[in-house]
Amino acid sequence: MIPVPTSPYAHTIFDLTAWLSGLGFSFVLYRWRLQAALEDVASKVSRGYFVALTGGAVIGAWAAGSTNTFIGSRPVLAHSVVGALVGAIIAVEAYKAARGIKGSTGRLFTGSFAVGVVIGRWGCLFAGLPDQTYGSPTKLPWGVNLGDGVARHPVQVYESAAMAIYLALYLVGLARRSDWAVRRGFYVMCMWYGAQRFAWEFLKPYPKLIGPLNLFHLLCMGLVTYGCYYFLNDAHDQHRAQERALSLPRPDHQPV
Repeated sequence: MIPVPTSPYAHTIFDLTAWLSGLGFSFVLYRWRLQAALEDVASKVSRGYFVALTGGAVIGAWAAGSTNTFIGSRPVLAHSVVGALVGAIIAVEAYKAARGIKGSTGRLFTGSFAVGVVIGRWGCLFAGLPDQTYGSPTKLPWGVNLGDGVARHPVQVYESAAMAIYLALYLVGLARRSDWAVRRGFYVMCMWYGAQRFAWEFLKPYPKLIGPLNLFHLLCMGLVTYGCYYFLNDAHDQHRAQERALSLPRPDHQPV
């Protein structure tokens, strides 16, 4: 069992670090590979986009986090990163539908979100038991002691490591200018984040809603479904656009 020092200030410190690191990382990515994407998105959206994004994230974060605790044995106001992501997606997709905007706008935030999770989850770990993000008891040698003498799964570390793997693959994809990273990186991230988070939720003592599934299982299933649907839809639209471009009539070369 690994003893972990905890502090009520850890979450705030790591959250601020995650936000600042995410902003800085986004700037680097824009200058490196996403400048064209930034210009494309900026030409389509207005101030209302950011209002929808922020409002959806805040409402989703507190609604999901608080709902999970209120159906459990320790009802308190709480927030959740997966709830923030789902809330932001719902609000932004509603905004895009109202404005007739096509294509991914979330690709601008893919890197910053991944960095935020990689760093922020360590804040959840060092915040200890009051954070209520701890794992279930385990007999594995890397179980962590958060102050109660119980060895628990370090689910926060599992999630941080999983998103670090995604981030590495994403950077490789950007370096190669792969469509899945440059154009559809956000959809892939939703699938990846949803799938890995779905797995770790089985290692948390959260209240169940449907069989062995808790609230966050359901939200993660929604993320994976959303990512798959929009990834395939965008790939199909891109293929059709390429076919139309190739079928344009061209004038024959005239002999001199």
